[in-house]
Amino acid sequence: MTIQQQGLSPANQDALSAAYEEAYALPLEAIDVSVPDRFAAGTHWPFFERLRKEAPVHYCADSAFGPYWSVVTYKEIIEVETKPFPFSSDPQVIIGDMEEDFQTPMFICMDPPKHDEQRKAVAPAVSPKNLQKLEPIIRERVGKLLDDLPENEDFNWVDKVSIELTAQMLATLFNMPMEDCYKLPIWSDAATSAGTTGDDVYTEEEKQAHLLECFEYFAALWDERLAATARGEEPGDDFVSLMAHSDAMSHLRHNPMEFIGTLMLLIVGGNDTTRNSLSGGAYALNLFPDEFRKLRADPGLIPNMVQEIIRWQTPLSHMRRTLKADATLAGQTLREGEKVVMWYISANRDATMIEEADLFRVDRAQARNHLSFGFGIHRCMGARMGEMQLRIAWEEILKRFKSVQLAGEPTRVSSSFVHGYSDVPMRVKRF
Repeated sequence: MTIQQQGLSPANQDALSAAYEEAYALPLEAIDVSVPDRFAAGTHWPFFERLRKEAPVHYCADSAFGPYWSVVTYKEIIEVETKPFPFSSDPQVIIGDMEEDFQTPMFICMDPPKHDEQRKAVAPAVSPKNLQKLEPIIRERVGKLLDDLPENEDFNWVDKVSIELTAQMLATLFNMPMEDCYKLPIWSDAATSAGTTGDDVYTEEEKQAHLLECFEYFAALWDERLAATARGEEPGDDFVSLMAHSDAMSHLRHNPMEFIGTLMLLIVGGNDTTRNSLSGGAYALNLFPDEFRKLRADPGLIPNMVQEIIRWQTPLSHMRRTLKADATLAGQTLREGEKVVMWYISANRDATMIEEADLFRVDRAQARNHLSFGFGIHRCMGARMGEMQLRIAWEEILKRFKSVQLAGEPTRVSSSFVHGYSDVPMRVKRF
C-alpha cells in the first residue's frame, strides 16, 4: 500500500514504514489496534491489514481500555450486527467504559424493544419529507459559507467549512437559536473525549461540566416546547419537540443522565460523520487529483463520490458490543461479558469485499456498500441527512472554485473512535 493510499503525504513515509515493520514484527497476540496515537499519526493501517489477513477475530488481553476482541473483516462485522443477542449494545458502544458516577444511557446503547421505541420517536426529524423541506435551507447556508471563504489565503477547512456547516444543520434539527450553534461542536467534542476513546481534548472533569451545561440548555428548550403546546401551538418536528411529546422519551426531562446520553447520541451522530467526511473528502481529492479531474468532467458523479468519501474516510472507527452469552465467531470462542469491537475502519478496506479498497475512486461501483453507518437495527438514523449535506456541499463547491488546494499536512484527532481532523490547511481559488 502506498503513502497516498494510506491517506498520508510523502513526508510521513518514515513513520509509515516503521509502522509496517512493527505491525508484522509483533507477536500476533501482542497487537493492540486501539492505540489512539496511531490514529493521530495515520499509522494504524498496517495493524488492521495484518489482522484481516491472519486474525479476523482477534483477542487483545491488555490495552488502555482493558481486554477486548477485535472484529476487522466485513462479513464477520455483518454477522455481529445482525445478532443483537448475544452481541448486545448494552451498556456501551465505544471501546472504553464510562465513569461509574457518570453513566449516560442512550438508545444506541440499548437493545430492542426500548431501542426501537426511542429511535422511532425521533426519526421523523430526519425523514425524507423533512429532508426535502430542509434541502433549500442547507443549500443557501452552504452557499453563503463558501462565498465567505478567503481566496488565495490559507485557512483551516475544518473550522471554516466542516464545523460551521454541521453546527448550523444540527441547530436546525434541534430548532435552537442559530447564534448558539457554536456550542454544538464543543459538546460533541466533549462527548467523545477523555478515557473512553483516548481523546484527551478535555479532562473527565471538563467533559462532565460541558455535558451538564448541555443538559441545562436543552432542558430549558424542552420546557419552552411544552409551554408552547400548552398555549395551543402545534408541536414541531425538531428533535426536542419529538422527544418532549413522545411516550417513549417524555421521561427524559426528569432523568438528566439519560437525557444527556440521548443528546450526545444525536449531537455526535449529526456532527462527526458529516464534519469529518467533509474534511476527509477535501483531503482525498487532493491526494488523488485524477479523481478530482474526473469529478470536474462529470459532476453527476457527486452522489456516488459522497458514498466513496464516507467509506474511504470512515468517520467513526468502531462500535462495540458486549456479549450476553458465549458465542463462536470465525472459529473463535467468545465468552459472556467480553467486549467485542467492530472496526468499521478496517472492514471498509477489506479487499475480499471491496475491490482496490485502499484507493479513492469517485466512480466506484456499488460505492454505497460500506459499513461507515453500521448495519442492521443500529444503522445510523441520520445517514440520509449526512449524505444530503455532503452532496449539496460538493455541488456548491464545484460551482464556485477553480481549485481547492491542500496547503499543508492535516492534523488528525487522537482517538480510537472519532476518525477525523482538527486542521486541514486549504487554499481556494474562484472562477
